[in-house]
Formats: sequence, C-alpha cells, structure tokens
Amino acid sequence: MAYVYPVLSRRAGGVSVGINLNPNHACNWRCIYCQVPNLTRGGAPPIDLGRLESELAAMLAALFAGDYLARHAPPEAQRVVDIAFSGDGEPTSAREFPDAVEIAARLRAALRVEEPPRLRLITNGSLVDRPAVARGIAKIGEEGGEVWFKVDAVGAAAMRRINGVAYAPATVLRRLIECTRLAPTWVQTCLFALDGKPPGEAELEAYLALIEAAAQQLAGVHLYGLARPSQQPEAPRLAALPAAWLEEFAGRIVKAGGGLTVKVSP
Repeated sequence: MAYVYPVLSRRAGGVSVGINLNPNHACNWRCIYCQVPNLTRGGAPPIDLGRLESELAAMLAALFAGDYLARHAPPEAQRVVDIAFSGDGEPTSAREFPDAVEIAARLRAALRVEEPPRLRLITNGSLVDRPAVARGIAKIGEEGGEVWFKVDAVGAAAMRRINGVAYAPATVLRRLIECTRLAPTWVQTCLFALDGKPPGEAELEAYLALIEAAAQQLAGVHLYGLARPSQQPEAPRLAALPAAWLEEFAGRIVKAGGGLTVKVSP
C-alpha cells in the first residue's frame, strides 16, 4: 500500500491504522530522533485520494471483517484503536489533508461497529494557521477525534537543536491554543539524553511555563522516551532517559498544569 499501514502502537494501546500522506519521506521539520530513513526537508507530494480511499477501505475490512488481527496482533492488542494521520512527515503539509480526513470519517462511519476507531492527527502544529488545515482538524474534532501536538522543546535555540526549526514560545503557544479550539488536543513530548545529558533546567522550566499557560485548554500530555533507534545522523549522540527521570518530570508537568493528565511511555 502507498498510504495506509497498520502498526502496534504502545501509546495508543492497540492497533493503529496509519495514514501516511508523506510517502516521499519529506517533512518541514527535521527532528534528530526521527525514525524515518532518508528523511528530507519539504512537504507532501500530490495525494491520489482514490487510491487512499480504496487502501483504507481494504485495510478496515481486513481488520473488522477478516482475520487480520488474529493473524498479526498479540491477544492483548487485538483491537483497532484509531485511524491516525501520521507517517513519514508532517501530514498537514498535504494539500489534500482535509479531503483525506473526510474520506477517513466517511469510512469510519460506514463500519457501523459499537466502538469505531478514533480519528487522530499526530502533528508538529506548524501549519495550524492555514485555513485548509484548520478545516481538516475541525472535522476531526467534530467526529470525536483528537490531536497529538508535538512540543519537544520550548525556545528557539532548543527547538533548532532538537527539531531543526526555531519558533518563539509565543508562536508555539498561539498555535497550540488554536488547535485546542478545533479539536481535543494532547501535547506529545519526546525527551531523551543528548551527548549523555538530559535537557537542562532552563529548557525544562520554559517547557513547564508553556504547559501552564495552555493547561486549561489541553486534554493532557503524552510524555515518552526513545523506543526505537533514530535514523538521523545524530543517532549516536542520543540515549533513552531512565523511566524514573521521566516519571519525576511527569510529576512536575502535573503540578504545572494544575492536575493535568500526563501519560508516560518510557
């Protein structure tokens, strides 16, 4: 398939039906922990919406009417938890993003199952200001779906080092708040050791300040560590942080967010 793929998602808690709108391995960011090989900077190519719809319909039929789950998923994960716009780059960079959301919503409704998979967007949030992107996110919200909005670092220097872009904290906060107005939104944050050191205290404080400012509008925070090797040149410089470190910082996020829900995946 060109656009659709199933994956066992540790954070979603089951089988996720992924929709990859960046089969050209292009993204407008370049995160140093990214697991996409041959990653390039750029946007999505033109999307064949007819092929996307046929692939998604076939995958959903295999999962809900066939024996795909029994053959490929362990017993504890034999449930379809979401249809997720994710993949090899920033999904909202595709011109056809809102149309792809409409297709996913229509096929989801056609399943007529008691617990249909949730629509989910995994995004860096950088294109929320575009009207077409906002329209697609709003549709996800209308369908009872949600957004996972990447915030790995706060501050231009920290973002440049981790994500290859440099935004002012006010810009990230504005985009994050706008996203919460369109659909329920979780912040997703990947933290790790770089050159043997965890993020510095000043960077952590800047992150906590942003969470505090947005907390009343957020559904929660997904805090996670390195589970698979990076495919970027910086890979040898990266290492997973101890689970205890992540749990301790999760406690600080809860406090900064006034009791905000935080889920930790070491």
